[in-house]
Amino acid sequence: AGPEWEDVQRLLANARGNRPADVRDYAILMLLAVYGLRRGEVARLQLDDLDWAGERITVSRPKQRRIQYYPLVSVVGEAILRYLREVRPCCAQRNVFLTMAAPIRPLSAQSISPIVRSRLRALGVDLPHRGAHCLRHACANHLLASGFSLKQIGDHLGHRTTNSTLSYTKMDFAGLRQVA
Repeated sequence: AGPEWEDVQRLLANARGNRPADVRDYAILMLLAVYGLRRGEVARLQLDDLDWAGERITVSRPKQRRIQYYPLVSVVGEAILRYLREVRPCCAQRNVFLTMAAPIRPLSAQSISPIVRSRLRALGVDLPHRGAHCLRHACANHLLASGFSLKQIGDHLGHRTTNSTLSYTKMDFAGLRQVA
């Protein structure tokens, strides 16, 4: 289960600071929340995966053994660009997200969930699981609430079957009762 979309908005607003960690974390959180990426997909993101001229992001989906392309949403692009210009250490590493302290190396997938967890905890958001994956669930639920079909949500998340998508979406029982 993921946080409510209002909590995701608070999480993003809270991360919009000027400290280097805030700038990096905000870009990471935007990718997790807007695109519903997995933590490993964010960690593996390479500089060459960002096509600024074509305004798209290339995401390698090893679980499905395929590549997926997303339009580069302007607020996400601005967050990544700010990180690259102001915070990212200058080095030969091609990964987008790097550690903040020496030795400079790519950020691991395992280090992304603690970023989400600590920021959700600071906001007082109480969930059974507060790692990066909860933002994937929040993204799916937000898309469902916005009127997207399960097929469209599954395509966005990179699922091959609708059954995979079902586990990410919550039914709006209050809304169903109103309709009934």
